Amino acid sequence: MSDASAQKAFEAGPLLLPGPVGTLELACNLPDGALARSGMAIIAHPHPLHGGTMHNKVVTMVERALLDLGLATVRFNFRGVGQSEGVHDDGVGETDDLVAIAQWLRAQRPGDALWLAGFSFGSYVTLRAAPRLLPAQVVLIAPPVGRWDFAPIAAPTCPWLIVQGEEDEVVDAKAVLAWAQTLQPAPQVIAMPETGHYFHRRLVDLRGALRNALSPHLPPAA
Repeated sequence: MSDASAQKAFEAGPLLLPGPVGTLELACNLPDGALARSGMAIIAHPHPLHGGTMHNKVVTMVERALLDLGLATVRFNFRGVGQSEGVHDDGVGETDDLVAIAQWLRAQRPGDALWLAGFSFGSYVTLRAAPRLLPAQVVLIAPPVGRWDFAPIAAPTCPWLIVQGEEDEVVDAKAVLAWAQTLQPAPQVIAMPETGHYFHRRLVDLRGALRNALSPHLPPAA
């Protein structure tokens, strides 16, 4: 990412960056200054071919929770979504998109801890990217175990969290929980009762669950 626009200081607002196959569209945000931590988080959205974008309400609620915790945040559109150029690539090219954004973000905020978070398909991409990026924290919301092949993907070596609705109508919640039990290092798992895939009427609860679960792992104050 040698384009001049990619060298500007990180600040809140929309941004277009050169990515692996063209422009990538980002939405950046900063926490309240009194809360700010030496950390930053990238949040990946659900499946592009099923309406997933960086404006998804679960994605934006995850962003709010991370801002509450004092992290700078980046939401972005995968290739082929919004102003991001390219075409859907079954998670392979999308992983490259995420890695490229992380590399840019680390250049903007050197020394900050990098967190990765994803919802549904975005959690699959997040997990694929983790071995290449070695983040300080991984957060997976409703990972689509059984719909995508998670078996070859190594568990993150950092602390990681899975949040799964028990009444998920898209992802098999039992398969997710069974998969989580096979992994080392083991993730922290939050199973939310009476909760579907899109967290209808449970978004505020999701925000609180994330804040409570992640607060012990926060980077130092900025």
